[in-house]
Amino acid sequence: MKITFEDHSAEVLGALDAAVGRALEKCGLVAEGYAKKLCPVDTGNLRNSITHTVTDNGERAAYVGTNSKYGVYVECGTGIYYPGGRQTPWLYQDAKGNVHLTHGQRAKPFIKPAVSEHGEQYKRIIEAELKGK
Repeated sequence: MKITFEDHSAEVLGALDAAVGRALEKCGLVAEGYAKKLCPVDTGNLRNSITHTVTDNGERAAYVGTNSKYGVYVECGTGIYYPGGRQTPWLYQDAKGNVHLTHGQRAKPFIKPAVSEHGEQYKRIIEAELKGK
């Protein structure tokens, strides 16, 4: 009796890698959507700047974030509302020339909860993609 062994491991690993990429892309899109729903809106610039990216630089990952200069201040807060932040009030002038006194701004998280509060959904997305569903 003759037994022939065929190695398909490269094809299997390629299919697995593709499935992981698709799963991360889907998770990134879903997380981006949640972040946009949670984002406080004034002009819409911050919400419109929220995006996601999938990387493959040794560790496959999906990242959700914003390149807005003030996004971190909305997410984390400022002044007395940020741990280690400025503890004294300060004045600032708005675009209309009005002067305001502030102690800071309370945090209005939109990125962290978009990721952390939907872990089960992301797990289901990944499992479904790996199972080919």
